Amino acid sequence: MRLRFFRAFLGICAATALGCAQQGTPKAPTYAFDGKVAWDYLLKQVTFGPRVPGTDAQIKCRDWMIQELKKSCEDVHTQHLTHHWSFNGQDLDIYNVIGSQNWKDAKVRMVLLAHWDSRPFADGPNSKWANNYAELHPIPGADDGASGVAVILELAQAIKDKHPDVGIMYLLDDGEDVGPQINEMLLGVDYFADHLPDPKPDYGILLDMIGQKDLVVGMEQESYSKAPDLTRAFFQNATRAGLQKTFPFELGDDLEDDHLPLLAKGIPTLDLIDFRYDYWHTINDTPERCSQSALEQTGYALESFLLLNPAYKPTGH
Repeated sequence: MRLRFFRAFLGICAATALGCAQQGTPKAPTYAFDGKVAWDYLLKQVTFGPRVPGTDAQIKCRDWMIQELKKSCEDVHTQHLTHHWSFNGQDLDIYNVIGSQNWKDAKVRMVLLAHWDSRPFADGPNSKWANNYAELHPIPGADDGASGVAVILELAQAIKDKHPDVGIMYLLDDGEDVGPQINEMLLGVDYFADHLPDPKPDYGILLDMIGQKDLVVGMEQESYSKAPDLTRAFFQNATRAGLQKTFPFELGDDLEDDHLPLLAKGIPTLDLIDFRYDYWHTINDTPERCSQSALEQTGYALESFLLLNPAYKPTGH
């Protein structure tokens, strides 16, 4: 993902909506989502090594994710594409791993996605190789990659058979961080958006960089601008569930991320991301900078939202 510009005027809208979100007494529900299981999923991915397309770690992690999704999903398959990489002139194999629950019979359908690949270049602003694309320095991707996947894999098991009106497609997309520039990023979700399932999703939620300690996820500005109803609904529900410290009803950053190709296809999509991370695109993006608590808070917010009765459905879908 890439940071975009700040839209100050949206702060007025968010401040107005905040008053509505804070009404009522927060609940303290009981959740099926298991943070310890999610944490073990994060650690497992990192043990494969950087999941860069074209490596053994990529194939091992792909096969492992397929097996894990089969524990909770009715249908599990991959989408395969190739990308001619400008860095070395080689063709990269890119694999989206997809599992679904109750897709055909649902009244509401959503896609929950996270990228699972690791950045091949440690080019973050706090890296000694910042903006250096002469050679590869792949990152471990504990927060930027593994955290979102970890939450998805555990959530799929936690809410299996508990949402008869909601069909969920779990998209673990590859090639998000290849680069070096944005024209060679978001590869897997671009492909998915051009080959949507039938029936297609009513809306989507993206998880990216939600594993760091002291997690605070604001309303990403492209999400707020282009999917305002979904964004407000999710954050208002988080407040009702008592999760407003992690998901405050306030604006966050403006990012180029995996939600953009889905938004371009008319699918309202919310990006849940905490970009305040000193180890972004560095070799220090390791589990020591992440926490089980962050995964739990994200899992709780999603479980609470996806099990709403009646289920959330965007207007016009």
